[in-house]
Amino acid sequence: MTNNGHYHYEEFARAAGYRFVAGGDEAGRGPWAGPVYAAFVILDEGKRIAGLADSKKLSRRRRRELFEQIKGEALAFGIGTASPEEIDRINILEATRLAFQRAFAGLPQRPDYVLLDYIKLPWLGLPHQAFARGESISASVAAASILAKEARDLYMEEVALTYPQYGFEKHMGYGTAAHQQALLAHGPCPLHRRSFKPVKKLLPDENLFTASYR
Repeated sequence: MTNNGHYHYEEFARAAGYRFVAGGDEAGRGPWAGPVYAAFVILDEGKRIAGLADSKKLSRRRRRELFEQIKGEALAFGIGTASPEEIDRINILEATRLAFQRAFAGLPQRPDYVLLDYIKLPWLGLPHQAFARGESISASVAAASILAKEARDLYMEEVALTYPQYGFEKHMGYGTAAHQQALLAHGPCPLHRRSFKPVKKLLPDENLFTASYR
């Protein structure tokens, strides 16, 4: 059973003999602050979750509803993160891969096939396919994008209570004008990615870190 009419890739994999097909996606590669998140989801082919789509195209209310439904009805899911410190130390691409690795380790059911929004995971060691805009053509990738995005937003809203001066609950760490103004007024906090140029330029020693936009 496909979740939406244009989501066929899970069926193709199952027809080829793969039983447990996981989709993976990430959230938070671009922000100036906060962790990067990744998720894997193995959907139950007997349960249809209506309305799966790229998390960025959903309203917050609908994404929250689907977040709970996916967690309750998926065959398995795992969510992983990499911290701002890890992003600064190994760069955002490698930190994203680390978040994926942690999400994969959190799956209670090991998949035998993996679908990804376009990213290479050298450690994976399983049959897989990666697509540009994978959340638009794979139901399980769309589900993973919803879990990663909503889990990250919930975290940023929580830490906004500790650092209210930055407005994280509004921009989720992305580089908005309001965030830029808060950085100029207050300087970076421990959640800021010090290797990112807008943050780095506010540090006393601009040569301390290597800029990392990937």
